[in-house]
Amino acid sequence: MGFVPTIDISGDPVVVAASIDAACREIGFFQIVGHDLDPGLEVEARSVAEEFFRLPIDDRIAVSIPDGDAYGYGSFAVERLAASRGDDTPPDLKETFSVGPPSGRSEPTSDPAAAFVFSPTPWPEVMPEMEHVMRRYYDALADLAGRVLSSMAVGLGLGPGTFEPSIDRHTSALRLLHYPDIGLGHVLPGQLRAGAHSDYGTLTLLLQDDAPGGLQVCSVDGDWHDVAAVDGAYVVNVGDALERWTNDRWRSTLHRVAVPPRDAASGCERHSIAFFHNANWDAVIECLPGCVASGVDPRYPPVTAGRHLMDKFRRTQ
Repeated sequence: MGFVPTIDISGDPVVVAASIDAACREIGFFQIVGHDLDPGLEVEARSVAEEFFRLPIDDRIAVSIPDGDAYGYGSFAVERLAASRGDDTPPDLKETFSVGPPSGRSEPTSDPAAAFVFSPTPWPEVMPEMEHVMRRYYDALADLAGRVLSSMAVGLGLGPGTFEPSIDRHTSALRLLHYPDIGLGHVLPGQLRAGAHSDYGTLTLLLQDDAPGGLQVCSVDGDWHDVAAVDGAYVVNVGDALERWTNDRWRSTLHRVAVPPRDAASGCERHSIAFFHNANWDAVIECLPGCVASGVDPRYPPVTAGRHLMDKFRRTQ
């Protein structure tokens, strides 16, 4: 077995929950199979993503992320994920397309620091099928995230529906990722396909391919471990919000996407699809029952998921 365990979530619910709890405590990452997602939809989503990144650059830029917003096309070598940790690195060697929640939805709040309006995701006119496919895939992954959170709750010794009131209006994002096959001579010192970072929300689901130069996870001793692509599996990792919800019982672990090794002469283009699950904007993140000893104060004060997420975003600006 590799550094990141693979869990068949179609098995005995008690065993699955215990396995998830152990993985979240020790690593903060695991892979799931037996998830029952429609493989035909996965193929469609992969195909549409690859087609989008083959569009002429003018067609991609036409749906760029507006200033101050979050959804649409992110150009190659612009984002620096390591900046979220205060690290000054060269830009990441990737381009992206991010799909937000349903169009035109805003989240009213009495906290100005957490105010946010979800602008509609811009879709390329030359690919009219893209929105339909990605909306179906978004919904399927949201359902899967809910099922994983149900097992997670059981792993914490709580009821399977513990998280349901906090995720019925979730503000998740689906992100298509393209890592072009570029020569190693064009890689700057310290440059990666995605810099070391943790994810902000509850959990992330990742569908990755098997090209060289992939996902790596940092262990507690500071070593980086490759996460092998398992056929039909989704990589799952704990996000910062869930780490806080569990009072650090579970780990939101640093991870990155490496550049291909120097002996990988060709075939290093890489496509991945990530679903970043977030709780309802007004959901309160506070220590869950059983995650702190009796008579001991939790490590963090309560905070809304919206405030938590916006604070994380603003640290990178």
